Amino acid sequence: MKTVKGKASLSTLWRFVKVHKWLYALMLVCELLISATSIISPLFTSYAIDNFIGGNTLDGLTGFIIAYVVFIIVSSALQYIETRSGITLEMALLRDMRRATFNHLQTLSVAYFNVNSVGVLHARVMSDTEKIGSIVVWDGNHGMRHIVYVFGAVGVMLKLNPVLAACVLVIVPLIAAATAFFGKRVERLHRKEREINAKITAGFNEGITGAPTTKSLAVEEKLERDFFGHTSDIRKQSVKLTHYVSLFYTIITFASSLALAAVLWYGGYITSEQLIGIGTLSVFMTYAQGLVSPVQWAIVAITNIISVKVNLERVTALLQTESGVKDSPEVVEKYGDSFNHKRENWEKIEGAVEFENVSFTYPDGEEQVLENFNLKVPCGTRTAIVGETGAGKSTLVNLLCRFYEPTSGRILIDGRDVRERSVGWLHANIGYVLQTPHLFSGTVRENLLYGKEDATEAELDAAVRSVNADKVIAKLGNGYDSYIGEGGGTLSTGEKQLLSFARAILADPALFILDEATSSIDTLTEELVQNAVEKLMEGRTSFIIAHRLSTVKTADLILVVKDGKIIERGNHAELLKAKGYYYDMYLKQFREENLRI
Repeated sequence: MKTVKGKASLSTLWRFVKVHKWLYALMLVCELLISATSIISPLFTSYAIDNFIGGNTLDGLTGFIIAYVVFIIVSSALQYIETRSGITLEMALLRDMRRATFNHLQTLSVAYFNVNSVGVLHARVMSDTEKIGSIVVWDGNHGMRHIVYVFGAVGVMLKLNPVLAACVLVIVPLIAAATAFFGKRVERLHRKEREINAKITAGFNEGITGAPTTKSLAVEEKLERDFFGHTSDIRKQSVKLTHYVSLFYTIITFASSLALAAVLWYGGYITSEQLIGIGTLSVFMTYAQGLVSPVQWAIVAITNIISVKVNLERVTALLQTESGVKDSPEVVEKYGDSFNHKRENWEKIEGAVEFENVSFTYPDGEEQVLENFNLKVPCGTRTAIVGETGAGKSTLVNLLCRFYEPTSGRILIDGRDVRERSVGWLHANIGYVLQTPHLFSGTVRENLLYGKEDATEAELDAAVRSVNADKVIAKLGNGYDSYIGEGGGTLSTGEKQLLSFARAILADPALFILDEATSSIDTLTEELVQNAVEKLMEGRTSFIIAHRLSTVKTADLILVVKDGKIIERGNHAELLKAKGYYYDMYLKQFREENLRI
């Protein structure tokens, strides 16, 4: 993931804060007023000591009590408003940042997810945004409160007694020196800590999602060893970080204690000489102790601000990442973007597909997969793409679906470059059934309706019956309303695949793509599904990626892929007659199937 500069990070932060600037301003005003009440409060004590205790009189006590009660009520109200607005602001920022990062992820191309793990992306969307929201709201505003308090208290002390004020202010240079010394070290350790934490999150995610594989391979010990290594690393970094923070805290606290001792020593002396009153000394004692809180805040806040810089850089880097596949402004203006489709402008697809001088190299690779590739697929043509495992059969389909853009050349649908219309328009017209089916957490009905949100019950019934998925649903306790768990975990792979077929059929796509889609279904069910799919593909342009050649014999066009290149093309009879690579593959599979029988 790319790195960003501090100015870009601040710009990203302001993007979210400015939406709630009035709420932020309200909280800030409350913080300033709370600071003022904190500065004024010791003066009430000083007045009471010098006038009622030192003066040995109760004259004016009633008015004093009334004023003090009003002062306490106002202070409490300000504290309530500040807390309420702060929590509201934090939750709003958190919501906005998570929504923005999650939505941005939806706009990125497949290539991005090939090189960024789920754990790392999860940390960006959840952990990093949470820390940013908390520190920006609370540390920032509390910092303003403490700064105002420090300047206000210092101003009052200088007016009352400059020499005694100097006894308190002696700690300021020490704070500045300690901050400069520890700041860079804390930032470096926080950066390393966040990097290791991302590895822990990724390892945890992979350990959970890959649990069946882990158990089948009996590699629990290796995963435990790797996870232990990461957690040990973060422990070491955390101990180092705590060492510096604790040392910082100790130095500042010691300096604050020295300042308080100086106030007691010199203040006691000048009080005994009756140069200041006891009430004035109490003000200095309160301010001297009160300055410890801002200093302690400074320790924590400086650490947090340094650490959140890393979080902000990561979130900014994510939001600034551009998709490898994106629509031009003109296309977005007419057809809409990923979240705001302008369906009224979407043309109907007839289904003619053409690859025109297409060359392609994967973003994370160097070898050219396609070079000046040309192919015309008329409307309603069934095109099969076959080859050995790892031959590169999915490349053409990935390009057609605009999961990737061609390095050069054009892909046309109905005579128009696909880039002249939106990605959303294209994907809405493609029914894609993957080899490894993916279902979303939720009910059967919710998963099927991803294919067509406004589908009727009759349309649902027709779609599931067409691929024999009605038997799967009948076995579930609540039919369409049965919860199927995360990723359809309560179903077998074959059952999930049947629901994936039904979902694709419900969408009624103009283009149909099957990527080894029947490989996880038993032979009997496969025959039923094949019959349904044959009917579905009638009159539609379809692409079938297959390893088993027996499933593509009826295709109008067969493309044979080897080492990422199209080496043969033709129908089944033509390729057998040519006695080339396809012929050898077919004979090999035919012999293997006969041996199994």
